[in-house]
Amino acid sequence: MNVDDVKFDDRGLIPAIVQDARTREVLTLAYMNRESLARTLETQQTWFWSRSRKELWHKGATSGNTQRVVDLVADCDSDAIVVLVEPAGPACHTGARSCFDLKQTENLGNVLAQLFDLIESRERERPEGSYTTYLFEKGIDKILKKVGEESAETIIAAKNDDDTLFVAEVSDLIYHLLVLLVARGVTLDQIRAELARRRK
Repeated sequence: MNVDDVKFDDRGLIPAIVQDARTREVLTLAYMNRESLARTLETQQTWFWSRSRKELWHKGATSGNTQRVVDLVADCDSDAIVVLVEPAGPACHTGARSCFDLKQTENLGNVLAQLFDLIESRERERPEGSYTTYLFEKGIDKILKKVGEESAETIIAAKNDDDTLFVAEVSDLIYHLLVLLVARGVTLDQIRAELARRRK
């Protein structure tokens, strides 16, 4: 995308919907003018036009909660932009992750992403007493054994009528699969891309 690809309104502005690139959670709605869009494209960080202050603002310049731009996509009329970002902290000035109270932190995609991030941190930091640390220290064979065990337990639970137990076993299996992904250096984005390819 370049600045000339989009249509600004009669105030010289275009709405920019900012989404988490990984989870697609809507983080905020802001506005860009020609200069802030140009700076966003140049720096690969979000810049907006403040309608109240009548000035450019660089997201995170004072708070440190910057947003690294992964992609910008214009809509079919080229009069609105989706900005896909990797956020380094909350998007909202209130300290909330998102400016929208849609309970999105509880949707499956966000829960998986947050759990994946936690498992990655356990792999890096290896805090004592953590079960995840224990798995990483035992190595790939132990992780694979647990995935096998949880798969079998999920199959057995699926044959019974106890939904609570079945949900618990599926959750155990998903957790251990995430540990395996981290151990193998595979990201959720790679899984998402493969599933999206198959959907087509």
